[in-house]
Amino acid sequence: MNANEHARFQALHQRYLTELTLRGKSPKTIDLYTRCLRQVCDYFETCPDQLSTDQLQQYFMHLVEHRSWSLVKIARNALQSFYQYVLGKPWEYVPIVKAPKVQTLQDVLSLKEVERLISRTRKLSYQVYFLTTYSLGLRLSESLNLTIADVDSHLMRVHVRCGKGKKDRFVPLPLMTLKALRRYWATHRHPDLLFPGWHPREWPSVSPPPASPG
Repeated sequence: MNANEHARFQALHQRYLTELTLRGKSPKTIDLYTRCLRQVCDYFETCPDQLSTDQLQQYFMHLVEHRSWSLVKIARNALQSFYQYVLGKPWEYVPIVKAPKVQTLQDVLSLKEVERLISRTRKLSYQVYFLTTYSLGLRLSESLNLTIADVDSHLMRVHVRCGKGKKDRFVPLPLMTLKALRRYWATHRHPDLLFPGWHPREWPSVSPPPASPG
């Protein structure tokens, strides 16, 4: 791109960034979408508002051949939102990207495999973390974000906050997991987090006496 095109791209990029932010998109989504916009511009060395249908077909053919279907879908969504939010144009190129319908089953560890994983882990923190993640059916980040207040030992459930789709949910709490969490928490007695050593938040310098999970 020449100097004028580069300046126009920067202006469009900033407008797109502003629109995504105002529409409540997460920082991760904003980063992915704006990166996809920059990549298609770099591919053709032109501004996105100058792309033709043939160019978009060529670009997505390149993605289909060399990238994962998940990335193809992200690029499609990024360009679609750019056309709608910034250019004020309807997206007319969705049919050029059609992911194959493949149904797969996720690999699930058997009970013996989980027992072997935990038994071969020496540190108590890892043992309790793996047990919590598996027994509650959580994602890794969801386990790390658990707090003492999320554990309800009376109703025997755990409040999982901001999961997939930024949605909260409750999951059953096995008695074995509750006992393990209490045993591990007694080793660090953090006033808020269940797994403080792995969490980016800092410990508070001054805090009231902590309460045990549940």
